[in-house]
Amino acid sequence: MKEFKYDAVVIGGGAAGMAAALELDEQGCTCAIIDREDHLGGILMQCIHNGFGLHVFKEELTGPEFAERYIERVIKSKIDVYLDTTVIYFTSAKDPSSAVFQKELFCASPAGVLKIKSGAVVLAMGCREKNRGNVRIPGSRPAGIFTAGLAQRLINIEGYIPGKEVVIIGSGDIGLIMARRMSWVGCNVKAVVEIMPYPSGLTRNVVQCLNDFNIPLYLSSQTTCIFGNDRVEGIEVTPLENGVTSCGKSFRIDCDTVLLSVGLVPENELSREAGVEMDSVTNGPVVDSGLMTNIEGVFACGNVLHVHDLVDWVCEESRRAGLYASQWLKGALPAVQIFTRAGSHVRYVNMARIAPDRENHIYMRSMIVKSDAVIEVRLDGRVIRSRKERHVQPSEMLHLKIGPKDFEGFELKPDSVVEFSIG
Repeated sequence: MKEFKYDAVVIGGGAAGMAAALELDEQGCTCAIIDREDHLGGILMQCIHNGFGLHVFKEELTGPEFAERYIERVIKSKIDVYLDTTVIYFTSAKDPSSAVFQKELFCASPAGVLKIKSGAVVLAMGCREKNRGNVRIPGSRPAGIFTAGLAQRLINIEGYIPGKEVVIIGSGDIGLIMARRMSWVGCNVKAVVEIMPYPSGLTRNVVQCLNDFNIPLYLSSQTTCIFGNDRVEGIEVTPLENGVTSCGKSFRIDCDTVLLSVGLVPENELSREAGVEMDSVTNGPVVDSGLMTNIEGVFACGNVLHVHDLVDWVCEESRRAGLYASQWLKGALPAVQIFTRAGSHVRYVNMARIAPDRENHIYMRSMIVKSDAVIEVRLDGRVIRSRKERHVQPSEMLHLKIGPKDFEGFELKPDSVVEFSIG
């Protein structure tokens, strides 16, 4: 068994993993990236549409162009990259010779089993799509049912068109983008069916991918059956009235292909096996103000932590994860951390604890659609910060910075709680 040793190891070679590794490298830490694919860049390599990089690079790029910017930096750095390599499991134990918890990662690679030791581990494995089994759509099981991401890969990477008459179930961003992509390659996209009363994807994608192509969007509508024997022949759609299916108003849409865009799940099987505590709402790790999990020296960032709507935010968060990991390796920790809580109309707050002595980047999602909304931050029930938002909706992540100035004049107790709410 070959053995290697680094200050930090990043699991995942997508945008999150590369951003975290580059920051660790810049901070003077020896670092390695491990990825099970045969290339860096992750899912970005099949996202040939533009819209990436507006915040990070101040210009509009395609997914491969965005990834290439980071790949070039990784190649020029001192970072070691292990491709076609899968982390089977990792352990964490206190090193008797130092105060650092030593990690041991066991990996399957083309060169055989590798044992890699490190002080810190950054989880950046991204997420995967939910499939038909996750949403339990009744009916037969014919060919022609794909996740939107798989269809995207078939068209953009493999060069195959999965069907001609298409219905998309779910209005997530990948599904909306694929509605436009399928139209471009000559398919007839007959409808997008969404169970919620509002779209699940970004407003800009609804406009650019559906409205511009006159593709119908059925909101508050449930797919109640898929028809077909050898190949999909159609689906049954039933409107929802006050959250209840109105069976008398069901209708059929004939099609030969169904694409599922019904949500994403953080890829955390490895995290769970290692004993990382999970958030039941985000399905990602519970982290503190330094993006560290309950296992000392194990950090999480990007879509493995919580599903982001922009890769720019993924990179920004992951860069901080790399910074915090390097600080932890050098023994620097915040003096005090206090707990956070999701209040009214907030689905989740991505940090379980924040540090009052430094700037904290808070990401959250609204549970409601509302114009002229107000985000309120309360410390033990007292408002310490409020911000007006022109419009909030579940599909668009909210970003808020909380720092030392917000806590000036307020008493902090061991059991203090910061609550975030939307009204």
